[in-house]
Amino acid sequence: MWTVLCLLLALSGGVLPLDKLNMCMDAKHQKKEPGPEGELFQQCAPWKDNACCRANTTEEAHKDNSYLYFFNWNHCGAMSPKCKKHFIQDTCFYECSPHLGPWIKTASEQWRNERILDVPLCIEDCNSWWEDCKNDFTCKSNWHKGWDWSSGTNKCPQGSKCTKWTEVFPNPKSMCEQIWSNSYLYTTYSKDSGRCMQMWFTGPNPNKKVAEYYLNSAPQRQGFAPTAALFLAAAWFSVFMY
Repeated sequence: MWTVLCLLLALSGGVLPLDKLNMCMDAKHQKKEPGPEGELFQQCAPWKDNACCRANTTEEAHKDNSYLYFFNWNHCGAMSPKCKKHFIQDTCFYECSPHLGPWIKTASEQWRNERILDVPLCIEDCNSWWEDCKNDFTCKSNWHKGWDWSSGTNKCPQGSKCTKWTEVFPNPKSMCEQIWSNSYLYTTYSKDSGRCMQMWFTGPNPNKKVAEYYLNSAPQRQGFAPTAALFLAAAWFSVFMY
């Protein structure tokens, strides 16, 4: 009886959400559980000590039209190298990060069961991404959907036209939030704030502490709500008492 009671009280204190500090999405290429990978390719190397990706995934992340998603960065002419490096880093972040738990949501796409939503990005990462891409061209503001896939890779949909980046995305906020269906949230937090996720980092991954902050500050964590857990504890106590 006391074991059950203690378990329910522990659940009310939010033990289960701690798993969200170290987990992988149920998606196309991520591992079931994060762990060390030894060596990861180039821009994905910062995640090697604890990653949701494998080495072959990170190598493919650096290729145009890779088998990961058959996505063509060069859909409006050749994307500039300085712009493309941010999309490679974005792919590394998405595939490899083990600390996205607070923002993982159920997805309805055929190719994944979970996605990220409103991950708070540091202002430096979002601003530099937009700045390095502002002279490039694209034909769409949301790159998640609406492409012509008839050739096996994405092409601009009929009736669209290639337009300068700054006309499609007038500022960093519009780009970071629109380009992947609100996967990211533009913030004014800097990297030293502990309140935003970093795509670009060296050394130990700083994002676990950020995820922990958002888990602890969330108004209602997942798992049993405290009141529900206490109600169940009381019910069990009554059963054993009588």
